[in-house]
Amino acid sequence: MSELLKIGFIDYFLDEWHANNYPEFIRKAAGDKMAAVYAYGHIDSPRNGGRTTEQWCADMGLERCMTIDEVIEKSDCLIVLSPDNPEMHWELCQKPLRSGKRVYVDKTFAPTLQIAKDLFALAEEYHTPTYSSSALRYAKELAGLPEKEVAFIDSYGPGVTENYLVHQFEPLALVMNAPAEKVLYTSAGNVANFLITYQGGKAASTSLFGWNGPTPSTMTVRYMDGSMAAIPELTEYFDRFVQNMCHFFETGEGMVDKAQTLSIMALIEAAHKAEEKPGEWVKVEN
Repeated sequence: MSELLKIGFIDYFLDEWHANNYPEFIRKAAGDKMAAVYAYGHIDSPRNGGRTTEQWCADMGLERCMTIDEVIEKSDCLIVLSPDNPEMHWELCQKPLRSGKRVYVDKTFAPTLQIAKDLFALAEEYHTPTYSSSALRYAKELAGLPEKEVAFIDSYGPGVTENYLVHQFEPLALVMNAPAEKVLYTSAGNVANFLITYQGGKAASTSLFGWNGPTPSTMTVRYMDGSMAAIPELTEYFDRFVQNMCHFFETGEGMVDKAQTLSIMALIEAAHKAEEKPGEWVKVEN
């Protein structure tokens, strides 16, 4: 049997949904090939009732590391988490992206396009394989869509714009396969809606419905030939995403194209600017 591949977690604080669930997801996807073994939390959980780093590690059965350097030294590959605080990714990624070890950076990759470019540049300088993605990219239904020229996409899902835009924009980027040009924001009934135009005369409408009730992520696609594909719910995305991440850790393959990740970060940045002036088009600075 091959030696266990040891994964290290680096997080802003560890008691959050991704860190709480990734160890079991990895065990399910990789069996005895790899496991989450080490963890570092920059701070204890600031959330009401949240666990300290020490308590989280004890509960989860991971070895606590006192520094990022220790996690890097002991681990074969790394996950930089902080999924709800992407503003911390620049600080948390400095040493991992210099390590030369395979690094997955959790969504959202960066709060701005420039920081995203700088993170990729850092990884390339130190020959560190790295990528980032929303799990929604790996939904089973998206993999089954026909490979035809898209004209328009309508999609919606749960969440708020502070941290869930990536979950709508990532599937759009995958299916549309064209750079966004401009975005317009509107809101009513606590629903945030974004209209987006893309190169080639394509367009999309996507909405976030907040946390008021369970809302699955959905997508309807109109193709240039007039045909349509309707997806009532995107499913199996976390299982398929973690399988991809484990394949990357094992082989170095399966990374999301850097150019597409940068285009998504550019659209998120423009969308936040559009929120500040509803009803006005904002250019996407790719």
